[in-house]
Amino acid sequence: MQHKAVLSHTDVRRILDAACVQARQNDWEVAIAVVDDGGHPLALARLDGCAPIGAYIASEKARSAALGRRETKGYEDMVNGGRTAFVGAPLITPLEGGVPIIVDGQVVGAVGVSGVKAQQDAQVAKAGVAAL
Repeated sequence: MQHKAVLSHTDVRRILDAACVQARQNDWEVAIAVVDDGGHPLALARLDGCAPIGAYIASEKARSAALGRRETKGYEDMVNGGRTAFVGAPLITPLEGGVPIIVDGQVVGAVGVSGVKAQQDAQVAKAGVAAL
């Protein structure tokens, strides 16, 4: 039998809080989603000024990173590199800003961020992951 860590409520709060701090320090109006390893929502914050669509996109980025077990930037790079068929891949959002949460070599969840430039979204997501 294999064993795997799971995110606790405290872990999720720590991740979300750190991501929010990173966004606020840069005056970035973003939405931040945290999901479990199956892409199911655990937390969502839409900071003041972020468009409502940001919450949806952040959630999809997080889900894609969790299910794909990789950063969503990899999918965006594939599409930008000419593999445009990947846009139609089911359950995948090929936009940078989704980052998996890895504990002891296992993906236990992911963070997705939307609202600013792609690299800035990823920066906020990585700040959240780093807090764990």
